[in-house]
Amino acid sequence: MATKTAYPFRVEPQEVDFSLRITLVALGGNILNIAGIDAHTKGFGVDALNKDNFSWVLSRIAFEFDYRPEEYVKYEIATWISDYGRMLSTRNFELTDQTGVCFGRVVSQWCMLDLSKRTAVDLRAVAESHNDAIVECPSPAEKPRKVPAPDAEPVLTHKVAYSDIDFNRHVNTMRYIEMMLDVLPIERFAEERPLRLDINFLKEARYGQTLSVALEERGSQTLVEIRSDAGAALCRGAFEWR
Repeated sequence: MATKTAYPFRVEPQEVDFSLRITLVALGGNILNIAGIDAHTKGFGVDALNKDNFSWVLSRIAFEFDYRPEEYVKYEIATWISDYGRMLSTRNFELTDQTGVCFGRVVSQWCMLDLSKRTAVDLRAVAESHNDAIVECPSPAEKPRKVPAPDAEPVLTHKVAYSDIDFNRHVNTMRYIEMMLDVLPIERFAEERPLRLDINFLKEARYGQTLSVALEERGSQTLVEIRSDAGAALCRGAFEWR
């Protein structure tokens, strides 16, 4: 029977911000790297899928962090797949500090992309071969929520360049998150408060496009939307500090 797989980490100096705590981008990057490594180790990573001209694409993700660890602190990321649906696979993560306290919970939903058609693949066709990877353990947090559109004009623009593009030839997940963080007041990162961040990926952003970022404070949430040069919503995020 499949079990959770855990990977050790340490907060390195290049990963911290002015608060000397690891950035959300560094944490998110390590989490997504573990997703790729774990899938590769178990035989259904991007390298294996590419042989059939398929790839994994992140559809939605929800992060919950109680705090961000400080520089040089050791921590562990455990990951497991809890289910395969028709179009989405759910991969979970728990982040635990060196004293054994869980400080982070992440639930991500992935689709398989046909790279020639740029359309999603019905996962029922591959679910049987991946059954051995499913762990009988529920997600550690609520699944990603649908994020509403902010009613606001853009406050930042960015032209997609080479360094923004990932192996699927569209904008890297963490670049979206970096753009969202860059429109928030810096004071948000000076104080340490628990955070939930929901992100919905709606459409691909490609090389050469000029993206715009809009922000709206709505109740307890900060809504952020990244738009294409044609005005279409590409990605939405909802920050909720608790």
